[in-house]
Amino acid sequence: MQIEFGKYEGAGNDFVIIDNRERVFEPRPALVAALCDRRFGIGADGLMLLEEECGADFRMRYFNSDGPEATMCGNGGRCMALFARHAGVVGERMAFAAVDGLHRAEVLACGDDAGRIALGMTEPHGFAEAEEGYFVDTGSPHYVRFVEDVERVDVRGEGRRVRNLPAFAGTGGVNVNFVEVAGEGTLKVRTYERGVEDETLACGTGSVAAAVVASRVRFPQVRSIDVQVRGGLLNVAFDVVGGRFSDVRLTGPARRVYSGVFRPENF
Repeated sequence: MQIEFGKYEGAGNDFVIIDNRERVFEPRPALVAALCDRRFGIGADGLMLLEEECGADFRMRYFNSDGPEATMCGNGGRCMALFARHAGVVGERMAFAAVDGLHRAEVLACGDDAGRIALGMTEPHGFAEAEEGYFVDTGSPHYVRFVEDVERVDVRGEGRRVRNLPAFAGTGGVNVNFVEVAGEGTLKVRTYERGVEDETLACGTGSVAAAVVASRVRFPQVRSIDVQVRGGLLNVAFDVVGGRFSDVRLTGPARRVYSGVFRPENF
């Protein structure tokens, strides 16, 4: 049986996306990993399924490139919103369910393949100082460390070390973000992602984590932060009421790279 898919990317974070409303695809971990393999498969940082959901326009399910179903992916959420728009499932505004709760998204601009998406994120929680940095959960668990120059950081080596520290065993490890303050309201971020087990060109929940931690400890009056990642420019905006972050919005690009079909038995 042939299964249709879309290959999408958001700031260089790339995904295989499947419309699974009719349950045509069974996401076995080995199959997901094979499809995400960059030499023998389609190649991606992760795989996502669009499925039916009562009380929302659809459900987004996200799987890491190593196979298992995973926590929220911000860049993936923007790509899923554009995929749903391309598929005619929704209009410019939508509400979809994910593993961490309900997300609202708006397609701010949309061409034949590319768009700009504003994605509502869940409320960050679990702030704590940890391992010479900070921990926060933004839909996925993140560690944030401020550095003088992100280009001089061994992201793969130090990221892998921190990702597996015993301090983060309770969340199954942690995504690791190295953050350089480039100016008030401007950050440069490089991220080591668990599940990918390497540096990625962008991480949406990581950009949110970097922004809210920077707001809390570096520039508390700022409510909109530009985040430069290796794959492009993202913006994180939010409100702060009583020390709590709310109405968190991740805005950035999303693009359909191509569409295709595959046969599961070929993997």
